[in-house]
Amino acid sequence: MTETSTATTVPATPARTWVAWAFLCILALVWGSSFILIKRSLDVFSSQQVAAGRIFLAWLFFVPFLTHQSRQPQIRTSVKQRWVVLLAAGLLGNLIPAFIFAFAGAHLNSSLSGALNSLSPLFTLLIGAFFFGRKIPGRQLAGVLLGLAGSVLLVFFSTTGRFTVNAYALLVVIATLCYGTNINLIGRYLGHLPSLVSTSWIFMSIGPLALLTLLPTDVFQRLSAPGVGRSLPALLTLGVFGSGVMTILFNRVVQLAGPVFGSSVTYLIPIVALCWGIADGESVYFTQYAGMGICLLGIYLTNK
Repeated sequence: MTETSTATTVPATPARTWVAWAFLCILALVWGSSFILIKRSLDVFSSQQVAAGRIFLAWLFFVPFLTHQSRQPQIRTSVKQRWVVLLAAGLLGNLIPAFIFAFAGAHLNSSLSGALNSLSPLFTLLIGAFFFGRKIPGRQLAGVLLGLAGSVLLVFFSTTGRFTVNAYALLVVIATLCYGTNINLIGRYLGHLPSLVSTSWIFMSIGPLALLTLLPTDVFQRLSAPGVGRSLPALLTLGVFGSGVMTILFNRVVQLAGPVFGSSVTYLIPIVALCWGIADGESVYFTQYAGMGICLLGIYLTNK
């Protein structure tokens, strides 16, 4: 199969559906917690160190798998044929958003960052339609737009309880555009590969870049700074679980249920992020609860 081939779609079954939903909930819990983890990491480390560090740690996590896979001729051939797509997926799905969210995390609260993630399904659908030839059924489009409406409530009422616009929100919108493009790339060009294989080589393509970005900083000096006992475990969790294990799980969800279903995890992420915000002392208003309810209705319609 070449890079321009379309991955075979596996028919849905009740068992596959339940597995996909279970994985989706796990993803929402972990990725919804990533924003508070970024916030804790930034207590000691700079935004550049948090972004590069989480990608580097994820790459280290995949090294044993890469070593094993590199000894298999079939995997080597597949990876060599698709190295451009793997690099693009690594940049758009991990490295660039990691830097954006780390920088935005220094200026936005965790609940707002989580809410902005809900834009990803819209970009997934639109990019899939314009560049990948995907059709948009009316009900699916209505569900995505409804989820987007709920996310707008979450975005513009997250921090003050009234309509406001935060300039840093534009950066997160760019990150969701990257996510939408990446999801379509995975669905089209990497869907036939086992999720562990594709994810391992995605991080192999960007891990060295993250290391080159991390080394010139004062990251080693900060390892002895006060508060590192809380920030370092947060960064390790971000890298190993948030960027490593959960990316395998996400790629598997895309294989099981398709790109749009996979991107709908971003409707659930704001709920988890808001819960962490409450625990961290952030205020929650009626409009936020309304936004969460609308988001849940949107994900239901999108995947019905």
